[in-house]
Formats: sequence, structure tokens, C-alpha cells
Amino acid sequence: MDLQVNTDLFNRLQRLTQRTFLQRMVNEAGVIAVNFSKDRFRLKNWIDKTAEKWQARKRPNRGSLLLRTGRLKRSIRKIASGDYYVVVGTDVPYAQLHNEGGTVNKVAQVKAHTRKVVIRQRSVNRRGNATTRVIGSKIVNVRAHNRKMNLTMPKRQFLGESELLMRRIEMHINRELNKELQ
Repeated sequence: MDLQVNTDLFNRLQRLTQRTFLQRMVNEAGVIAVNFSKDRFRLKNWIDKTAEKWQARKRPNRGSLLLRTGRLKRSIRKIASGDYYVVVGTDVPYAQLHNEGGTVNKVAQVKAHTRKVVIRQRSVNRRGNATTRVIGSKIVNVRAHNRKMNLTMPKRQFLGESELLMRRIEMHINRELNKELQ
């Protein structure tokens, strides 16, 4: 019995078993995970099986959630990777509190300093419109003191395991496998 073997298929399978394809897939999975986490800041929600919107801030006109300087969002990156895994995270110290929520009960020591106080005068015209004007300013000394901090931070998750993220990575790997096998 004579067996006909398609050597082209075996050559393509051999290319897939090479280490470069595996490393490329791990790196691309890391990029997908980082982009997924950064999308959470833009969409202000966490998606596992269903979308969970972040709790709104108490003062709505104070800007976007978790984005004053952008440090937390910019710090999300691929921390480590191996043959079969990739770790995405951040090195910002307050990231865990924002991601998981919680309370902070600490005392902060404020050093002595000076600050400028602006003196304003308020006047109302005949039409009832109020205007303020700056009369002057003076420098005031602030003594050293302790400030008690009691913060309750709601959970606004942007990092973690997500079923949607796993599906995206799985679909991407399947697409790349099909490209390589064609």
C-alpha cells in the first residue's frame, strides 16, 4: 500500500511549532489585554460576563473618572511574559484601591507653610447681578498640623480576569492559526 502525504501541510505545521509563533501570540495577547484595560477608562465600566458601569462621582462636573493626570491609565502595561502566560499590571501605589475599592483611615502630617489669600469684594447692581472684584491679597502663615483622612473609594475595576477578554484573545489566536495554516 502506497501512502500519499501532503508535505506542504507538514511544512506549515512545522512552522507553527516553532517558538516564534508562540512568542508572537503571547505578545499579541498582552497587547490585547492592555488595550482592553485602557478601554475600561474610556467606557467607564468593567465587562466580565456582563457590563458593570462604574459608580458616578459625587460631584459630576469635576471631570472624567480616574483621569486627572492620566498616570494610572498610562501605567498599565505588560509586566512579565513567558512561554504560555502574560501578566498585565501597574506599578502605581493607589491602583489597587481604585481597582478593588475600600476605605482609607490615616492621618497625614501637614508641614508649616505659607499661602496667599485673595481678598474679594462682592457687590450687587440695580439689576440684581452680583459681581466680585479683587481688592488685594496677603500672605498667611499656616502652622503644622495633622489632617485625618477617612476615604471610602468605590470599586472601579479596570484590571483582572474577564470572560470577554479571554474570548477576544481566543478568537485572535484562532484567526492567526487559520492564517498560518492556509
